[in-house]
Amino acid sequence: MITAGVVAFLAVVTGALLYIAYRKLDGNIRTDSATDKLLAELEAERPSRTAGAGGAENILLIGSDDRSGANSSYGGEAGTQRSDTTILLHLAADRKHATAVSIPRDVMVTVPACEKPDSTRSKSGLMQFNWAFELGGPACSIRTVEQLSGIRMDHYLILDFNGFKTMVDAIGGVDVCVPQPIHDKDAKLDLAAGRQVLHGEQALGYVRARESLGDGSDTQRMGRQQQFLASLIRKVQSQGVLLNPAKLWPVLDAATSSIKADGGLSSLGALYDLTQDLRGIPSPDVEFLTAPRRPYRYDSDRDEFVQPQTTQLFTALRDDRPIAVRPPGSAPTAAASPSAGAGSNQATASPSASAAPTFEGRTADVDACAQH
Repeated sequence: MITAGVVAFLAVVTGALLYIAYRKLDGNIRTDSATDKLLAELEAERPSRTAGAGGAENILLIGSDDRSGANSSYGGEAGTQRSDTTILLHLAADRKHATAVSIPRDVMVTVPACEKPDSTRSKSGLMQFNWAFELGGPACSIRTVEQLSGIRMDHYLILDFNGFKTMVDAIGGVDVCVPQPIHDKDAKLDLAAGRQVLHGEQALGYVRARESLGDGSDTQRMGRQQQFLASLIRKVQSQGVLLNPAKLWPVLDAATSSIKADGGLSSLGALYDLTQDLRGIPSPDVEFLTAPRRPYRYDSDRDEFVQPQTTQLFTALRDDRPIAVRPPGSAPTAAASPSAGAGSNQATASPSASAAPTFEGRTADVDACAQH
């Protein structure tokens, strides 16, 4: 009787603690109701899911450079924000493949008419992509991506500077490979060449820095961001974070406290399901690439999409068809299309209708240090 009583007591206490923990984590998540409302009002202007999409999901990941509140230490005018990092994450219907496509911040696109923070409505026009977020917030960025890709966004997640740092620290830092020493005061980076473990502030500086690293292009910065995310995925998978409660709790607490999401993802249960989907995908089947781009013909400081490769990429994702990636800088295969266009080395698509189109990119299992 005593043993039974102790067991019952422990069961009640454990259940109570789990309930408290669940409520705490669930309460951390912020729902972007304003964006959900705007998107619902403009439903008629949004693309429909194609018959081939099946159970695939498309999630827009937005990195905001909001300088208000806890982010004010990064300078700039409080209240202004742009989306310097935007990634379209496509989860295949079978949940055996995932593709993350970086949208260049400086690419020239047609931004639709959007509701501005002062409740007035902007006019549709040609501008660089990251202006959409400043002009009309997440709803404007989402609709811009939907318009240029024809892909319906099922969900979205927004992460700011401090949220990113918190996430990186929660998993104990992320390994990166630094080809050459970096000394950048503005980015708060002082790194020797070789493999490094970056924590909060340094990790943020590494993925944000542009002018002091490489050739100073946003293309190289997107490549570093993709390598960073690939390394993060490898660490989470190799260390069993998602299966170890002691490691999982700080990650969950950081993640739920750091993001703002649509109503469909702003619950612990929904985020858990998403995490399980991602955990089950082998790292060689997680692909990273940048939407095919080249210098804008009228201004070399801006970008433009390369056609027909960009359309081939978005069409494949829209219909949940596979794509393939080849290492950045590698030569296209003999079967690759010769129609990439002058000035473009970002993507090459196969002319065969039956073969998966191939683009420059990387998979999450590739260690950047092993390539140097």
